[in-house]
Amino acid sequence: MEAITRVQRLAEAGIGQVPPQYIQPLDQRPIKPKSPSPPNNIPLIDLSKQSESIKCEIGQACREWGAFHVINHGVPLELLHQIRSVGRSFFEQCPIPEKLKYSCDSSFAASEGYGSKMLANDDSVLDWRDYFDHHTLPLSRRNPSNWPESPPNYRRVVAEYSDKMEALAVKILKYMSESLGLAPSCIKDAVGDFYQNITISYYPPCPQPELTLGLQSHSDMGAITLLIQDDVEGLQVLKDGDWIAVQPLADAIVVLLADQTQIITNGEYISSQHQAITNARKARLSVATFHDPAKTVKISPAFELVSKASPLRYHGVVYKDYVSSWYTKGPDGKRNLDALLLNS
Repeated sequence: MEAITRVQRLAEAGIGQVPPQYIQPLDQRPIKPKSPSPPNNIPLIDLSKQSESIKCEIGQACREWGAFHVINHGVPLELLHQIRSVGRSFFEQCPIPEKLKYSCDSSFAASEGYGSKMLANDDSVLDWRDYFDHHTLPLSRRNPSNWPESPPNYRRVVAEYSDKMEALAVKILKYMSESLGLAPSCIKDAVGDFYQNITISYYPPCPQPELTLGLQSHSDMGAITLLIQDDVEGLQVLKDGDWIAVQPLADAIVVLLADQTQIITNGEYISSQHQAITNARKARLSVATFHDPAKTVKISPAFELVSKASPLRYHGVVYKDYVSSWYTKGPDGKRNLDALLLNS
Protein backbone atom coordinates (compact mmCIF):
# COMPACT_ATOMS: atom_id res chain seq x y z
CA MET A 1 0.00 0.00 0.00
CA GLU A 2 1.23 3.50 -0.76
CA ALA A 3 2.42 5.43 2.28
CA ILE A 4 1.97 8.67 0.33
CA THR A 5 -0.57 9.14 -2.44
CA ARG A 6 1.20 9.86 -5.71
CA VAL A 7 0.39 13.26 -7.13
CA GLN A 8 -0.22 11.72 -10.54
CA ARG A 9 -2.99 9.58 -9.03
CA LEU A 10 -4.67 12.65 -7.55
CA ALA A 11 -4.55 14.43 -10.90
CA GLU A 12 -5.86 11.43 -12.83
CA ALA A 13 -8.74 11.04 -10.35
CA GLY A 14 -10.00 14.42 -11.54
CA ILE A 15 -10.05 16.14 -8.16
CA GLY A 16 -11.38 19.70 -8.24
CA GLN A 17 -9.47 20.93 -5.21
CA VAL A 18 -5.99 20.13 -3.99
CA PRO A 19 -5.72 18.36 -0.61
CA PRO A 20 -4.73 20.68 2.24
CA GLN A 21 -1.24 19.20 2.63
CA TYR A 22 -0.32 20.66 -0.80
CA ILE A 23 -1.53 24.20 -0.10
CA GLN A 24 1.35 26.62 0.37
CA PRO A 25 1.28 29.36 3.04
CA LEU A 26 0.06 32.68 1.68
CA ASP A 27 3.52 34.23 1.54
CA GLN A 28 4.94 31.33 -0.47
CA ARG A 29 2.26 30.90 -3.12
CA PRO A 30 3.23 31.66 -6.71
CA ILE A 31 2.82 35.26 -7.82
CA LYS A 32 1.65 35.97 -11.33
CA PRO A 33 4.11 38.27 -13.11
CA LYS A 34 2.73 41.72 -13.95
CA SER A 35 3.70 41.19 -17.57
CA PRO A 36 4.95 38.21 -19.58
CA SER A 37 8.64 37.49 -19.11
CA PRO A 38 10.76 38.11 -22.19
CA PRO A 39 12.32 34.98 -23.72
CA ASN A 40 15.83 33.90 -22.76
CA ASN A 41 15.87 36.17 -19.74
CA ILE A 42 18.52 34.18 -17.93
CA PRO A 43 21.85 34.49 -19.77
CA LEU A 44 22.39 32.23 -22.78
CA ILE A 45 26.03 31.19 -23.19
CA ASP A 46 27.42 29.51 -26.31
CA LEU A 47 30.19 27.11 -25.30
CA SER A 48 31.52 27.01 -28.87
CA LYS A 49 32.79 30.60 -28.57
CA GLN A 50 36.36 31.60 -27.80
CA SER A 51 37.46 30.63 -24.30
CA GLU A 52 37.99 34.20 -23.08
CA SER A 53 34.49 35.20 -24.15
CA ILE A 54 32.98 32.18 -22.40
CA LYS A 55 34.83 32.92 -19.16
CA CYS A 56 33.69 36.54 -19.21
CA GLU A 57 30.05 35.63 -19.84
CA ILE A 58 30.03 32.85 -17.24
CA GLY A 59 31.60 35.16 -14.66
CA GLN A 60 28.94 37.80 -15.20
CA ALA A 61 26.12 35.23 -15.10
CA CYS A 62 27.46 33.69 -11.89
CA ARG A 63 27.71 37.07 -10.17
CA GLU A 64 24.34 38.41 -11.26
CA TRP A 65 22.11 35.35 -11.62
CA GLY A 66 23.63 32.08 -10.39
CA ALA A 67 21.81 30.54 -13.36
CA PHE A 68 22.27 30.47 -17.12
CA HIS A 69 21.56 28.42 -20.23
CA VAL A 70 24.37 26.77 -22.19
CA ILE A 71 24.18 25.70 -25.84
CA ASN A 72 26.72 23.87 -28.00
CA HIS A 73 27.57 22.09 -24.76
CA GLY A 74 28.84 18.84 -26.24
CA VAL A 75 25.99 16.65 -24.97
CA PRO A 76 24.32 14.91 -27.94
CA LEU A 77 20.92 16.47 -28.54
CA GLU A 78 19.52 13.01 -29.22
CA LEU A 79 20.51 12.01 -25.68
CA LEU A 80 18.56 14.97 -24.28
CA HIS A 81 15.56 13.77 -26.26
CA GLN A 82 16.03 10.18 -25.11
CA ILE A 83 16.16 10.91 -21.40
CA ARG A 84 13.04 13.08 -21.64
CA SER A 85 11.37 10.27 -23.58
CA VAL A 86 12.22 7.43 -21.17
CA GLY A 87 11.24 9.58 -18.21
CA ARG A 88 7.87 10.45 -19.70
CA SER A 89 7.34 6.81 -20.67
CA PHE A 90 7.88 5.68 -17.07
CA PHE A 91 5.44 8.20 -15.64
CA GLU A 92 2.77 8.07 -18.34
CA GLN A 93 2.86 4.48 -19.62
CA CYS A 94 4.10 2.34 -16.73
CA PRO A 95 1.22 0.88 -14.62
CA ILE A 96 1.06 2.10 -11.02
CA PRO A 97 1.78 -1.36 -9.50
CA GLU A 98 4.95 -1.55 -11.61
CA LYS A 99 5.98 1.97 -10.57
CA LEU A 100 5.48 1.14 -6.90
CA LYS A 101 8.02 -1.69 -7.15
CA TYR A 102 10.63 1.08 -7.34
CA SER A 103 9.28 3.15 -4.42
CA CYS A 104 11.91 4.93 -2.36
CA ASP A 105 11.92 4.96 1.43
CA SER A 106 10.36 8.31 2.31
CA SER A 107 11.71 8.12 5.87
CA PHE A 108 15.21 8.72 4.50
CA ALA A 109 16.20 11.88 2.67
CA ALA A 110 17.31 11.50 -0.97
CA SER A 111 16.77 7.74 -1.08
CA GLU A 112 16.89 6.23 -4.55
CA GLY A 113 13.71 5.40 -6.42
CA TYR A 114 10.16 6.54 -7.14
CA GLY A 115 8.72 9.05 -4.72
CA SER A 116 6.64 12.14 -4.05
CA LYS A 117 8.02 13.56 -0.81
CA MET A 118 11.43 15.24 -0.64
CA LEU A 119 11.73 15.80 3.12
CA ALA A 120 11.61 13.16 5.84
CA ASN A 121 9.67 15.28 8.37
CA ASP A 122 5.89 14.96 8.47
CA ASP A 123 4.85 18.59 8.92
CA SER A 124 6.13 20.06 5.66
CA VAL A 125 3.85 21.23 2.86
CA LEU A 126 4.07 18.76 -0.01
CA ASP A 127 5.21 19.62 -3.52
CA TRP A 128 2.87 18.91 -6.45
CA ARG A 129 5.39 16.52 -7.97
CA ASP A 130 6.35 12.88 -8.38
CA TYR A 131 9.94 11.93 -9.14
CA PHE A 132 12.45 9.16 -9.72
CA ASP A 133 15.86 9.70 -8.15
CA HIS A 134 18.86 7.78 -9.53
CA HIS A 135 22.18 7.40 -7.71
CA THR A 136 24.68 7.57 -10.55
CA LEU A 137 28.14 8.59 -9.27
CA PRO A 138 30.55 7.47 -8.00
CA LEU A 139 30.21 4.21 -9.91
CA SER A 140 30.14 2.29 -6.62
CA ARG A 141 26.66 3.84 -6.03
CA ARG A 142 25.39 3.15 -9.54
CA ASN A 143 23.14 0.09 -9.62
CA PRO A 144 20.93 0.12 -12.72
CA SER A 145 18.92 -2.83 -11.38
CA ASN A 146 17.29 -0.24 -9.08
CA TRP A 147 16.00 1.65 -12.12
CA PRO A 148 12.99 0.89 -14.34
CA GLU A 149 13.27 -1.94 -16.85
CA SER A 150 10.78 -0.33 -19.21
CA PRO A 151 11.24 1.13 -21.72
CA PRO A 152 14.09 -1.25 -22.59
CA ASN A 153 16.62 1.55 -23.17
CA TYR A 154 15.86 3.32 -19.85
CA ARG A 155 18.90 2.12 -17.92
CA ARG A 156 21.34 2.62 -20.78
CA VAL A 157 20.10 6.15 -21.42
CA VAL A 158 20.39 7.19 -17.76
CA ALA A 159 23.94 5.78 -17.52
CA GLU A 160 25.05 7.55 -20.71
CA TYR A 161 23.41 10.77 -19.59
CA SER A 162 25.20 10.56 -16.24
CA ASP A 163 28.59 10.36 -17.91
CA LYS A 164 27.91 13.29 -20.26
CA MET A 165 26.61 15.47 -17.43
CA GLU A 166 29.69 14.77 -15.33
CA ALA A 167 31.97 15.89 -18.17
CA LEU A 168 29.93 19.06 -18.71
CA ALA A 169 29.94 19.89 -14.99
CA VAL A 170 33.74 19.60 -14.91
CA LYS A 171 34.00 21.87 -17.97
CA ILE A 172 31.76 24.55 -16.48
CA LEU A 173 33.52 24.51 -13.10
CA LYS A 174 36.80 24.96 -14.98
CA TYR A 175 35.49 28.07 -16.74
CA MET A 176 34.15 29.36 -13.43
CA SER A 177 37.53 28.92 -11.72
CA GLU A 178 39.39 30.62 -14.55
CA SER A 179 36.91 33.49 -14.63
CA LEU A 180 37.91 34.25 -11.03
CA GLY A 181 41.61 34.10 -11.81
CA LEU A 182 41.96 30.74 -10.04
CA ALA A 183 43.70 27.61 -11.25
CA PRO A 184 41.43 25.76 -13.72
CA SER A 185 40.78 22.88 -11.31
CA CYS A 186 40.38 24.99 -8.15
CA ILE A 187 36.62 24.67 -7.60
CA LYS A 188 36.50 21.05 -8.74
CA ASP A 189 39.40 20.14 -6.44
CA ALA A 190 37.58 21.77 -3.53
CA VAL A 191 34.46 19.74 -4.29
CA GLY A 192 36.35 16.49 -4.90
CA ASP A 193 34.91 13.48 -6.70
CA PHE A 194 31.28 14.11 -7.58
CA TYR A 195 28.42 12.42 -5.85
CA GLN A 196 25.88 12.66 -8.65
CA ASN A 197 22.12 12.09 -8.51
CA ILE A 198 19.77 12.38 -11.48
CA THR A 199 16.19 13.27 -10.60
CA ILE A 200 13.46 13.01 -13.22
CA SER A 201 10.53 15.09 -11.95
CA TYR A 202 6.96 14.82 -13.21
CA TYR A 203 4.53 17.65 -12.46
CA PRO A 204 0.93 16.59 -13.26
CA PRO A 205 -1.72 19.19 -14.12
CA CYS A 206 -2.98 20.86 -10.94
CA PRO A 207 -6.60 22.00 -10.44
CA GLN A 208 -5.49 24.97 -8.29
CA PRO A 209 -2.04 26.05 -9.42
CA GLU A 210 -2.39 29.36 -7.60
CA LEU A 211 -2.25 27.50 -4.26
CA THR A 212 0.58 25.07 -4.90
CA LEU A 213 4.19 24.73 -5.97
CA GLY A 214 5.70 21.92 -7.96
CA LEU A 215 8.93 22.53 -6.08
CA GLN A 216 9.18 25.05 -3.27
CA SER A 217 11.68 27.88 -3.22
CA HIS A 218 15.23 26.76 -2.47
CA SER A 219 18.84 26.79 -3.57
CA ASP A 220 20.49 23.44 -4.23
CA MET A 221 22.79 22.24 -1.48
CA GLY A 222 25.65 20.83 -3.58
CA ALA A 223 28.10 22.34 -6.08
CA ILE A 224 26.39 22.58 -9.48
CA THR A 225 23.11 21.37 -10.99
CA LEU A 226 22.49 20.80 -14.70
CA LEU A 227 18.83 20.77 -15.68
CA ILE A 228 16.79 20.23 -18.82
CA GLN A 229 13.10 21.00 -19.28
CA ASP A 230 10.47 19.81 -21.71
CA ASP A 231 8.40 22.38 -23.61
CA VAL A 232 6.19 23.34 -20.65
CA GLU A 233 7.16 26.44 -18.68
CA GLY A 234 7.48 26.07 -14.91
CA LEU A 235 11.00 26.78 -13.65
CA GLN A 236 11.49 30.20 -12.06
CA VAL A 237 14.63 31.82 -10.65
CA LEU A 238 14.74 34.67 -8.15
CA LYS A 239 16.44 37.85 -9.38
CA ASP A 240 16.40 41.12 -7.43
CA GLY A 241 13.27 40.06 -5.54
CA ASP A 242 11.30 39.01 -8.63
CA TRP A 243 10.53 35.51 -9.87
CA ILE A 244 11.71 35.20 -13.47
CA ALA A 245 10.33 32.44 -15.71
CA VAL A 246 13.03 30.35 -17.38
CA GLN A 247 11.80 29.75 -20.91
CA PRO A 248 12.23 26.14 -22.08
CA LEU A 249 14.86 25.79 -24.83
CA ALA A 250 14.93 22.33 -26.37
CA ASP A 251 18.67 22.19 -27.09
CA ALA A 252 19.89 24.10 -24.04
CA ILE A 253 20.92 22.97 -20.57
CA VAL A 254 20.18 25.15 -17.54
CA VAL A 255 23.12 25.60 -15.16
CA LEU A 256 22.18 26.32 -11.54
CA LEU A 257 24.96 27.22 -9.13
CA ALA A 258 24.53 25.54 -5.75
CA ASP A 259 25.43 26.53 -2.21
CA GLN A 260 28.86 24.92 -1.88
CA THR A 261 30.06 26.89 -4.90
CA GLN A 262 28.90 30.12 -3.28
CA ILE A 263 30.93 29.19 -0.19
CA ILE A 264 34.04 28.20 -2.18
CA THR A 265 33.94 31.49 -4.11
CA ASN A 266 33.49 33.43 -0.84
CA GLY A 267 30.22 34.83 -2.15
CA GLU A 268 31.72 36.15 -5.40
CA TYR A 269 29.35 33.81 -7.21
CA ILE A 270 25.81 33.18 -5.98
CA SER A 271 23.79 30.02 -5.82
CA SER A 272 20.47 30.19 -7.62
CA GLN A 273 17.27 30.40 -5.60
CA HIS A 274 14.59 28.77 -7.71
CA GLN A 275 11.20 27.09 -7.65
CA ALA A 276 8.79 25.28 -9.96
CA ILE A 277 5.19 26.38 -10.46
CA THR A 278 2.33 24.21 -11.66
CA ASN A 279 -0.39 24.67 -14.26
CA ALA A 280 -3.89 23.32 -14.82
CA ARG A 281 -3.49 22.28 -18.44
CA LYS A 282 -0.48 20.12 -19.12
CA ALA A 283 1.97 17.84 -17.33
CA ARG A 284 5.57 19.01 -17.15
CA LEU A 285 8.81 17.00 -16.96
CA SER A 286 12.32 18.06 -16.00
CA VAL A 287 15.61 16.24 -15.47
CA ALA A 288 17.99 17.66 -12.85
CA THR A 289 21.53 16.32 -12.44
CA PHE A 290 23.06 17.22 -9.09
CA HIS A 291 26.82 17.25 -8.54
CA ASP A 292 27.73 17.27 -4.85
CA PRO A 293 30.81 16.75 -2.69
CA ALA A 294 31.28 13.57 -0.68
CA LYS A 295 29.70 13.80 2.77
CA THR A 296 33.14 13.86 4.45
CA VAL A 297 34.49 16.84 2.48
CA LYS A 298 34.92 20.14 4.32
CA ILE A 299 33.95 23.12 2.19
CA SER A 300 35.55 26.50 2.86
CA PRO A 301 36.17 29.68 0.87
CA ALA A 302 39.18 29.48 -1.46
CA PHE A 303 42.06 31.26 0.27
CA GLU A 304 42.93 33.04 -3.00
CA LEU A 305 39.61 34.88 -2.79
CA VAL A 306 40.07 36.13 0.77
CA SER A 307 41.87 39.42 1.34
CA LYS A 308 41.64 42.64 3.31
CA ALA A 309 39.49 44.06 0.55
CA SER A 310 37.40 40.87 0.39
CA PRO A 311 37.30 39.38 3.90
CA LEU A 312 36.23 35.87 4.77
CA ARG A 313 32.44 35.62 4.55
CA TYR A 314 31.57 32.02 5.43
CA HIS A 315 32.37 29.46 8.08
CA GLY A 316 33.71 26.20 6.70
CA VAL A 317 31.32 23.26 6.89
CA VAL A 318 31.58 19.49 6.57
CA TYR A 319 29.17 18.63 3.78
CA LYS A 320 27.29 15.93 5.71
CA ASP A 321 26.43 18.54 8.37
CA TYR A 322 25.15 20.93 5.71
CA VAL A 323 23.00 18.19 4.18
CA SER A 324 21.61 17.22 7.58
CA SER A 325 20.64 20.82 8.31
CA TRP A 326 19.06 21.23 4.87
CA TYR A 327 16.83 18.18 5.26
CA THR A 328 16.02 18.79 8.93
CA LYS A 329 15.04 22.45 8.59
CA GLY A 330 13.71 22.26 5.05
CA PRO A 331 14.84 24.42 2.13
CA ASP A 332 13.03 27.76 2.72
CA GLY A 333 14.99 29.89 0.29
CA LYS A 334 18.68 30.19 1.23
CA ARG A 335 18.46 30.13 5.02
CA ASN A 336 20.83 27.17 5.37
CA LEU A 337 23.55 29.03 3.49
CA ASP A 338 22.87 32.28 5.35
CA ALA A 339 23.39 30.45 8.65
CA LEU A 340 27.09 30.06 7.74
CA LEU A 341 27.69 33.78 7.23
CA LEU A 342 30.31 35.27 9.54
CA ASN A 343 29.21 38.19 11.67
CA SER A 344 30.09 41.44 9.95
